[in-house]
Amino acid sequence: MSEDNCIFIVEDDPNIRFGLEEIFRGEKFTVASCENGSDAIDQIGEHLPDLIILDVMLPGKNGYEICKELRDGSCRVPILMLTAKGQEIDKVIGLDSGADDYVTKPFGVQELKARVNALLRRSGDWQSAHVDLSSDFQVGNATICETTYESILNGEPHRLTPKEMELLKYFNAHKGRVLSRDQLLDAVWGVKYFGTTRTLDQCVAQLRKKIGDTGKKPEFLVTVHGVGYQLN
Repeated sequence: MSEDNCIFIVEDDPNIRFGLEEIFRGEKFTVASCENGSDAIDQIGEHLPDLIILDVMLPGKNGYEICKELRDGSCRVPILMLTAKGQEIDKVIGLDSGADDYVTKPFGVQELKARVNALLRRSGDWQSAHVDLSSDFQVGNATICETTYESILNGEPHRLTPKEMELLKYFNAHKGRVLSRDQLLDAVWGVKYFGTTRTLDQCVAQLRKKIGDTGKKPEFLVTVHGVGYQLN
């Protein structure tokens, strides 16, 4: 990546914020930041970053509120959330709010850089590969709109994160095939992804809500035990 890529950091702990600024400036990124959740939306709008690193616990608005507000406002910039709690429910709430990935504090610098680069790479690949090629398609009971990153279910739009859209497109391109978790992670998160398959499982759980597949036994996005998933 280069200085053409801007990272915006929302973090109230000055030690962590300054540390992150130094890390990414050292990687030749342009870096901007703020420490108050109430100021984040306006400042993000001013800087137009390529990626946002967003802490969960902030004064003013918390990270979940900021993430949801950004997505409701059609912001498609990749969002990496920082959480000190590390509990599954916090990660689910973050993903449900529209985050693309998360890192639990304390985190390793190399892992954080790898996740940031993976999100930027996937975001760039997505934009370059899909210019003027967007079209709507059907998954389950929902119409998926690529141009607006929305799932239209029973006439109601549901915002899709970039990762959710990529995953739906991959499922749609391989409809009827059983896809392993590793295959899906490589295709959507990248071959250098360092996380666990739990990230994929949580993303699938959120997608099921957005395509109307919420019964006790999913009808469209089916779990193939011991392997992965299949889109019927």
